[in-house]
Amino acid sequence: MRLARLGAAGSETPGVVLDDDRFVDLSDVVDDFDEAFFGSGALATLPALVAERADRAEPLAGRRFGAPIARPHQILCVGLNYRDHAAETGQPVPHEPIIFNKAPNTLVGPDDDLVIPRGSQKTDWEVELGIVIGSRASYLADETEAAAAIAGYVLVNDVSERAWQIERGGQWVKGKSAPTFNPAGPYLVTPDEIGDVLDLDLWLEIDGQRVQNGSTSTMVFSPTFVVHYVSQFMTLEPGDLINTGTPPGVGLGMSPNRYLHGGETLTLGGTRLGTQTQRVIANPAV
Repeated sequence: MRLARLGAAGSETPGVVLDDDRFVDLSDVVDDFDEAFFGSGALATLPALVAERADRAEPLAGRRFGAPIARPHQILCVGLNYRDHAAETGQPVPHEPIIFNKAPNTLVGPDDDLVIPRGSQKTDWEVELGIVIGSRASYLADETEAAAAIAGYVLVNDVSERAWQIERGGQWVKGKSAPTFNPAGPYLVTPDEIGDVLDLDLWLEIDGQRVQNGSTSTMVFSPTFVVHYVSQFMTLEPGDLINTGTPPGVGLGMSPNRYLHGGETLTLGGTRLGTQTQRVIANPAV
């Protein structure tokens, strides 16, 4: 299934996308795709409900996609999780996952504007596979338990301000947490529809020029390993989001470096994950 939240920002309602043209509205039975929904196990009841309502599907045309999950308790990220991305940045491949936080209020819809933060000179792009947690996860025993704790996967753009992330000292979180820095969607894809999560293409274009063209096959740590690993250090709540790292082609890895300054259009996508389009807006206060 492909879960989506449709409507104006702040007023999105839940549904399931059937194809490129139609969706099934669930707003009368599901409040939101949030912690309460995932934690209740209600996801398992949706296939039968969607099948029952398929003949009453509504058109998608003209509807805005919001992020497919409501604001989570936390957004976690994995750094340098692609061997070829680590190489392009001159960093060694990590022996254990590099885990850091991203502010939950960075989450926006897949086609919402990306706003360059005030004072930024090095805003960068990162197409990624995101994991959505489906059940409370703490001290998971193995990757089999981790797989059972995953509700699905989502396309994300883990936008970064590299000067603040790398050159200002301290934690990476301050280079990751400006408003609009985590477009997600258009939908959450359940694991049965994703298939082999380590065989997904990910790509990103700037003004039609392909700059990222990678595959989850070059991940250092798989999604199930990441969920199992993180659960040893903290409790993951239903609806939490984990951004799993980016393939090569980011601005930081280019020579000379290339960054966003406003006026660009980003288009990104992934196998069975859908596509996003963001206009890059220069902050008028800069």
